[in-house]
Amino acid sequence: MIATTTSSLLTDLHCSQCGSTHNAFVRQTLSSCCQAPLLAAFNLDNSGLQKADLATRTKSLWRYEELLPVLQPDNQITLGEGFTPLLSLKRLADTFGFSHLSLKDEGLNPTGSFKARGLCMAISKAKENGEQACIIPTAGNAGVAMAAYCARAGLEAVVVMPRHTPDAFKEECIGYNANLIQIDGLINDCAAKVHELNQDGRYFDVSTLKEPYRLEGKKTMGYEIAEQLNWQLPDVIMYPTGGGTGLIGIWKAFHELKALGWLSKEQRLPRMVAVQAENCAPVVDTYLGKQPNSKQYIGKPTLANGLAVPRPIGEPLMLNVLRESGGTAIAVSEEDMLAGVSDLCRYEGIFAAPEGGAIWAATKKLLHQGWLQSTEHIVLLNTGSGQKYLDNVKGQWRR
Repeated sequence: MIATTTSSLLTDLHCSQCGSTHNAFVRQTLSSCCQAPLLAAFNLDNSGLQKADLATRTKSLWRYEELLPVLQPDNQITLGEGFTPLLSLKRLADTFGFSHLSLKDEGLNPTGSFKARGLCMAISKAKENGEQACIIPTAGNAGVAMAAYCARAGLEAVVVMPRHTPDAFKEECIGYNANLIQIDGLINDCAAKVHELNQDGRYFDVSTLKEPYRLEGKKTMGYEIAEQLNWQLPDVIMYPTGGGTGLIGIWKAFHELKALGWLSKEQRLPRMVAVQAENCAPVVDTYLGKQPNSKQYIGKPTLANGLAVPRPIGEPLMLNVLRESGGTAIAVSEEDMLAGVSDLCRYEGIFAAPEGGAIWAATKKLLHQGWLQSTEHIVLLNTGSGQKYLDNVKGQWRR
C-alpha cells in the first residue's frame, strides 16, 4: 500500500457494473466482483477548489491535479501533455453551411496523439504503485505513448501491435526501447497475446479500461473544453470511437465539473456522438439494434487504425453515454474518411489523423440527415497527427 498524503481528492474506485467499492490505494485491474472497468471517485463536495485556482497553473493536464489519481507530485510522469488548442474552423463552417465549428487538436500532444493523456496517467500510477514493467495491446498510438512514458519513468515496456500498423508507429516504439511484438490480426488478437504473455502477472496490463487510470487522463479533455469555452459547453461533441475511453472520460468530466459547481446545474450537457469506421463499427451496430452486443463482432482493418477495435470492453459505458446525452453513433466509409482528412488540410491547415477525417465526414453526414442543426456549436475531436499515417494515406488524396 502506498502513502496517501497528497493534494489528490481520490477516495476509492467503483465497479462500473454493480457499483461496489474497491480500494484505490493498491494495484487494481478490472473489478473483482464483475470483471468490469473500475471508475475512480473523488471527494468533490467539500473540495474547496475554485476555478480561479487555475489562473496561475501549468498549461498541461496536471493543472487539474486534485482531480487526478496520482497521489505524490514526484510520481507525475509528464512530457507536457494536455491543454491542446480549441481551434475555430471558420473556413470549413462557411463553406459547408455551419455557423460554429471548433476542433480540439489532440495531435499536438507528446507522441502525436490523445493517447498521451491516458498513458501518462496509467504509467504515473504504475510507478507510484511500484510496478517494474508494463504491457499493452495497441492499434498504434497507445503503444507509442506507453513506450514513451515507460522510458521517461524507467519502466520496462512491451508493446503488442498488429503487423499491418504503419511503420512510423513501430519505429517509434523501438526508439523508446520497447519490446515490440507484431501479431497478425486486430487489437483483440493482440489482447489475446498479452494475456498469454502475462499469465504470471509480471507485467502491469494497461489495456483500455482494464486498469482505472487511463480514463482519468482522458477525462481532462472534458475539463479543458469547458475551461476553454469559459464554462459554456458546446451543443454537440463528435468523438472518434475505438475503445471509447475518451468518450466515457469526457462525460465523466462534465459530471465532476457539475459536482464542483464549476458548471451550473442548469448547464445542458452536449450530445455525444460516437464515430466509427464502416470497416469496424461494433458500437454503431449495437446502438442501432443490429446485435445484442459486440462480443462476437468481427471487424476489418481500417485506415483509421485507432478505430479498429471490434470488441470494446467499454461498450456498455459508451452506450450509456450516448443514451444519457441524447447522442448517436454513426459509421463512415474509408473514402469519406480520406475526403475528411483532405478537407481539414485544404481549408484549415490541419493534417488530421484518419480518425479526425472520419469525424468531419460524420459531421457533414449528420447535418445532411437533419440530426445536426447548422446553428449549433459543434466540437470535433481530432485525436492524432496525420503524419504517422502516411503509409495509409499516401497516393489516396482527393484531387
